[in-house]
Amino acid sequence: MISREPTLERLAIAQSLMLDPSGISEATLSRALATIREHRVDDADLYFETTRHEAWSLEEGIVKSGSFGIDQGVGVRAVAGEKTAFAYSDDISEAALLDAARTVRTIAAAGQGRRIKLARTPRTAASRVLYAPTDPIATLDSTQKVALLEKVERLARAKDPRIVQVMAGLAAEYDVVLVARADGTRAADVRPLVRLSVTVIAEQDGRRELGTGGGGGRFGLDYFDDAVIEGYVRHAVDAALTNLESRPAPAGPMTVVLGPGWPGVLLHEAVGHGLEGDFNRKGSSAFSGRIGQRVAAKGVTVLDDGTIPDRRGSLNVDDEGHATQRNVLIEDGILRGYIQDSLNARLMGVKPTGNGRRESYAHLPMPRMTNTYMLAGDKSPAEIVASIRRGLYATNFGGGQVDITSGKFVFSASEAYWVENGKIQYPVKGATLIGSGPEALKQVTMIGNDLQLDTGVGTCGKEGQSVPVGVGQPTLRIERLTVGGTA
Repeated sequence: MISREPTLERLAIAQSLMLDPSGISEATLSRALATIREHRVDDADLYFETTRHEAWSLEEGIVKSGSFGIDQGVGVRAVAGEKTAFAYSDDISEAALLDAARTVRTIAAAGQGRRIKLARTPRTAASRVLYAPTDPIATLDSTQKVALLEKVERLARAKDPRIVQVMAGLAAEYDVVLVARADGTRAADVRPLVRLSVTVIAEQDGRRELGTGGGGGRFGLDYFDDAVIEGYVRHAVDAALTNLESRPAPAGPMTVVLGPGWPGVLLHEAVGHGLEGDFNRKGSSAFSGRIGQRVAAKGVTVLDDGTIPDRRGSLNVDDEGHATQRNVLIEDGILRGYIQDSLNARLMGVKPTGNGRRESYAHLPMPRMTNTYMLAGDKSPAEIVASIRRGLYATNFGGGQVDITSGKFVFSASEAYWVENGKIQYPVKGATLIGSGPEALKQVTMIGNDLQLDTGVGTCGKEGQSVPVGVGQPTLRIERLTVGGTA
C-alpha cells in the first residue's frame, strides 16, 4: 500500500470535506485571492474549517446531558498596514467566498499597503506530524462512552465514604482546517481533541469540599484506559479530602513554593501573555522593548513549544498555515523574543513563530500561546520544600486575573500547605497569590529537577476568543510573594 506524504494527506482530507462538496477548486481559491488583491494589501488569506464536537456529562450516576454539533464555514481576511478587514460565512460555497472577498478588498480604499504578487503555482506549506488525523468521536461508541463515565463515578465513590457527589464529563472534537494564502501557500490540519474531567465533593461533619481531576490531548477516547482514569480520580479525591482538613491561610509577604505541572498556569498568565507580539508591538506589555535584557533570575528559561506530540496546545500548523515551533522566550533570565502571528511579525520586522491562532473561522487570528513552560533546574522538590522556614507550598490553582500592562496578578490556590522549618504543617484554604509577573521571575531562587506538563486541561481566553493550550513547570521557590489569606 502506498501512502501519501502526511501534509498532502491532510490537504486531501480537508479538500474532500469542505471544497469538493461545494465545487470549490484551486482556480476558485486563486480567483477569490485575486479579487482581494485588486486593491493594495500586504496580506490576504482564506480559512476554511469544519468541526464536529460531542460532549457527555454524568451526575449522580445519571447521564444528565449529551450534545453533538457540526460547525463549518470560511473566514476571509485582508491586511494593509495595521488595518484588517475580515468577513466570514457559515456557507462554504463559491458565491459566499467571492462575496466575502469583494467585501474585504475595500480595506485598501485609503491607499495603504502594497500590491502583493499572487503566486502562479500554489505550494504546500511545511508542517509537523504531531498527532494522527483521528476522528476521536468514532473511537468509542455511545454505550462505551457512558460506561466510561460510570466507571469514573464508581471508582471515586469507592475511594472514600466521605465522597458524596461525583460529576464526570467527556468531550471529543474533530476539527479540520484549510488555509489558502495569497503568496500561494496551502496548508491543512486535522486536529483531534479529547478531554475527560472529574469533580468530586467530600463531606465530613457538615463541611463540604471540592476536588477536581482530568486531562486529555490530541488522540482518541481510547486513551482513557483504567490506569489513566484511576490517576484522574485519585487526584480529585485526594484534593477534596485534603481540603476537608484545611485551615485558614496566613497572609502577608512570604516565601512561596509552587508545585510542578498545572501551577505553570501562573507562568502562562503572568508572563506568557506579556510576551505575545501584539502587546509588545503596541508597547503595552511590561516586557516591551526589552529584548536582550535580563527579565528573570539566572536559571529561568521559558519556552512556548507547539511541537510536542499529542499535547492539547500543539498544532501541526497554526491558523495562518505556518509550522509551529519551539520558541525560546526567556533564556537563563534574558529575554530572547516574543511569540508572533504574521501581522505583528511583519510590523515588527521579524518572522512569524507559528503562533497565529483563532477560535474558529469566524474569528481573526492573533498571537497566542501553545504549550508554555519553564525548563527544569537541578534541585530536588524535597530539597526545595525543606528550605522553607515559614511559607506556603501551593500545588494546585484555580482562577486568576492579570494586568498585561503592569504584569500584576492575583491567583487563587485550590490546594496549598503551610510549611515551617522545612516541614509541611497542614493544608490551608483561601490563599491567593498577589504579585507582578516580571518581579516574580526575578525572585526565583530555586528551580526543581521535576519539570511536568499539565495533564491536558488548559483553555486560554484572550479578547473573547478561547483556544486549547498547555502549561508546565518544575517546582519553584519564589521569594517575597504576597499571600492574601483568611487568617
